[in-house]
Amino acid sequence: MENEVKLAAGAMVALAVATAALVVLPYMQVRDIPKPPALKPYTSAQLRGREVYISNGCVYCHSQQPRARSFGPDFERGWGRASVPGDYFYDRPHLLGSMRTGPDLFNIGARQPSKDWHLGHLYQPRAYSPGSNMPSYPFLFDVKDAAEDGEEVLTLPPGYAPYGRVVVPRPEALDLVKYLQALNHTYPVLPPLPTPAPDVKVQPKAETAAPKS
Repeated sequence: MENEVKLAAGAMVALAVATAALVVLPYMQVRDIPKPPALKPYTSAQLRGREVYISNGCVYCHSQQPRARSFGPDFERGWGRASVPGDYFYDRPHLLGSMRTGPDLFNIGARQPSKDWHLGHLYQPRAYSPGSNMPSYPFLFDVKDAAEDGEEVLTLPPGYAPYGRVVVPRPEALDLVKYLQALNHTYPVLPPLPTPAPDVKVQPKAETAAPKS
């Protein structure tokens, strides 16, 4: 019985230490971090697109956390500066990701702002990135004989469009692309350097003669 008590006590202590180190201390460090001034909240359409991003498992193959230059070549890959906690001010839940089967998407909205490119890439990735192992998402599109009023028609590279028919993105695809376009964290996160004040020349005071005694 004594061994069981020691085992349980040791397990509780180990759990308490791990919780303090991995949950409590990180929370205390980032709970009051303000957002960068240039960071904008998501629109309703972007939030819907974020849900599409989550539901289709994009986070399993794409990260959203470029590393500092001392930890990896992310900047040289064109993925942008290292992320900081304030960049995720509006993210609930955070989509940091831990796998990079595909490129980091922290700044995909800056690297690739074209809506047509994103829509076509979702419909058939290999039409835009030969050899890509990204799955296609045809269920986010409708293939029709003709588009209806107000519908957008997807423009695909030669050989990828269905013969005699048109591809129309569904609202989920349009929202997902709006979310991807919103992933643009190219704003500065450090305050600008203070501007030195102009030199002000101070006129020397005239010396006053000491009163004669």
